[in-house]
Amino acid sequence: MTAPQKAKRVAVLRGGWSAEREVSLSTGRGCAEALRERGYDVVEIDPPRDPAAFAALLTPRPDVVFNALHGRGGEDGHIQATLNLMGIPYTHSGLLASAVAMDKPMAKAVFAAAGLPVVEGRVATRDEILAETVMAAPYVVKPSNEGSSVGVIIVREGQNRAIAADEIKDSMLVERFIPGRELTVAVMGERALGVIEIVARGTWYDYDAKYSTGGSAHICPADLPPAVYAEAERIAVAAHKALGCRGVSRADFRYDDTRAAPGRLYLLEVNTQPGMTPTSLVPDAAKAAGISYAELCAWMVEGAACDA
Repeated sequence: MTAPQKAKRVAVLRGGWSAEREVSLSTGRGCAEALRERGYDVVEIDPPRDPAAFAALLTPRPDVVFNALHGRGGEDGHIQATLNLMGIPYTHSGLLASAVAMDKPMAKAVFAAAGLPVVEGRVATRDEILAETVMAAPYVVKPSNEGSSVGVIIVREGQNRAIAADEIKDSMLVERFIPGRELTVAVMGERALGVIEIVARGTWYDYDAKYSTGGSAHICPADLPPAVYAEAERIAVAAHKALGCRGVSRADFRYDDTRAAPGRLYLLEVNTQPGMTPTSLVPDAAKAAGISYAELCAWMVEGAACDA
């Protein structure tokens, strides 16, 4: 009689030290519970900054690491590099795709080279931003390497406050503000999972709108002209491929339909470690595509890989 197959041991990385720690804790908690339901042997790890201490926590060696980290350290290639050196397969994108996607100006250059529609903008110095001379309002100021709308400032025409000095780093990405609607497309492998429109309860889709219960509504599928819907899916998959992503990613868009039809799509960024919290977008997209949360988590584990 054949012996029963031993359950795959999965280490779920959650927490970390970035500005998105709380989001990561929530994502990791949900993923760990889902994987246990699917029969995996799961251990949860809150990785420290020290690589040696982190490596010690991966003893005994897991079969797969489920990377549920967000932001710096976990999403920018650092953890990926360590796991590559250790030869442990992990979920989501590899080192290069993770590092490039997290560097917004670099990612924009990759998208533009691939012929994808990006927003006009440039990296500006702290002095230029504080002088408000970079471009005519309205425009958006954002950190070059943060996620979850951390540190994003919208400067509107006629705004009666100056940009606070403590909000600005040495250099930041400044982009023209695109009016219209907020869209997102999750990509699973090389398959788009449909288009979601995000309607924030506040003035825009900031950190609270993303992660507070009731902070935003997700309209899935988005009510768009069929050609625009298909084009958003095409661009999302093309961006995933241009960066060299694997597993699951999520492409964020602005859709300017404030002028003549059919409007215009702008690719903002690709998130290589999209959230999996109760208010996150990827689980909603998967559900609409007939894929349960647990099935999605298991699919990511089974597709885990390690850079050569």
